[in-house]
Amino acid sequence: MQNAMSVELTRDCEAVQIPVGNVVTLPAGTSVDITQTLGGTYTVHAMGGLFRIATKDIDALGLKPEEVLAAANRPAGPVDEKAVWEVLKTCYDPEIPVNIVDLGLVYDMVIEPVPSGNSRVAVKMTLTAPGCGMGGVIARDAQEKLLMLDGVEAADVDIVWDPPWHQSMISAEGRRILGLE
Repeated sequence: MQNAMSVELTRDCEAVQIPVGNVVTLPAGTSVDITQTLGGTYTVHAMGGLFRIATKDIDALGLKPEEVLAAANRPAGPVDEKAVWEVLKTCYDPEIPVNIVDLGLVYDMVIEPVPSGNSRVAVKMTLTAPGCGMGGVIARDAQEKLLMLDGVEAADVDIVWDPPWHQSMISAEGRRILGLE
């Protein structure tokens, strides 16, 4: 979203305070400016701060849920690496308009079979800064989206710090979006 859209919350709404990661309740009637709408989550400016609102709560913004996981609509069958990467590309840091894959935050992804015939997906990712309070929120978002894929029975998303993240890890597409080219 390029320009902020102002709305009034239609009901009390759970939100995550950016960048500290605290869960708060924004009361019904609060005026918010929607500043980013990527990956099915919404970043809003309200009461002097930034907050992330999850897909499950977008009705509080007066909006209708839209399909955010095209990969989840693929035909049933074993999960494949392409579908996993597509889902990870729907995960965003609420302050940066580039997905976690193109930011270079995903260091490793492994798909392993489990006895049921389904798969377990293990992801190792990092953050742009070690003190980021949103790390757990971003990792949970990735895990929840991975679990929505057909054939995924278990998903683990671990945050690691080695090697340390650096801007050189951003993909060409991410650099283009951020204007770093």
